[in-house]
Amino acid sequence: MKVWMKLAILLTLAASQMISAGEPDSLWKNSADFNLALTQNAYSDSWAGGEAGNASWVTTLNTLFEGPLSGSIRLKSTNKLSFGQTMTQDPETKKWKKPLKSTDLIDLEQIFSYSSSWPVNPYFGLRFESQFLDASVDSVKRYVNPFTITESTGFTRRLYEKEKQFIDTRFGFAMREFFRRDIVDTAQQTTTTSSTTDGGLESVTDLNLMVHQNIKWTSKLSMFKALTVSSETADNWSTMDINWENIFAASVTKYISVNLYLQLLYDKQINLRGRFKESLALGFTYKLM
Repeated sequence: MKVWMKLAILLTLAASQMISAGEPDSLWKNSADFNLALTQNAYSDSWAGGEAGNASWVTTLNTLFEGPLSGSIRLKSTNKLSFGQTMTQDPETKKWKKPLKSTDLIDLEQIFSYSSSWPVNPYFGLRFESQFLDASVDSVKRYVNPFTITESTGFTRRLYEKEKQFIDTRFGFAMREFFRRDIVDTAQQTTTTSSTTDGGLESVTDLNLMVHQNIKWTSKLSMFKALTVSSETADNWSTMDINWENIFAASVTKYISVNLYLQLLYDKQINLRGRFKESLALGFTYKLM
């Protein structure tokens, strides 16, 4: 299946669930949270002391749709989108510098499972991971670059369920396709597309729990052990990759929330050490459903 066809399927499924989510008689369990956080401070050019102003904003959209498609076939659609920028003021001139990207994420995942009488259920998964803007080279804007498409199949089991709370785990075989547009000529702004593929074993555990009356914990632990790789020159390709994402959302009021995002990444092909990301935001939140 061609890459753009896979992406079209992911986007179509995500959009169709948002359109049908509000049906009162629906058997679907849906949730969608939109968040916007803003911070700002500034100093005039007559201010002394070396202070520098800054302004930042970040917006996120997290959705979860789960329910029956047809007969015993169920779909769990998990989608995470976020983008943010930070601007700083020069301490000497007090002029504002060009905004820099602080947060950028596209993560769309669709899991199809077959409900059976077995202790575990067969599943097929399709996942798209990328970012809105590749800002590594300022003069050449590359959107949705790089990106990864993962196709997986195996067995899944729900370990815990209560209303919209759950703990799911799955294990199977996965094929990952990596695509990147590399710059050939900066002046001409021309790029060339390169790709690699690897296959191996995948283990994913998802949880969505209320750890307190007003605090929701969403977590995904993904582990991948490559068994084959298309590029013979790739280094450390057989080392296990780990991606552990955590979102703690605390409701202060109906429309004000505090969100803490923590991510731990380990991929020796990118960096020999683990990578850690943390962001804390207080801002406006709105539950779409």
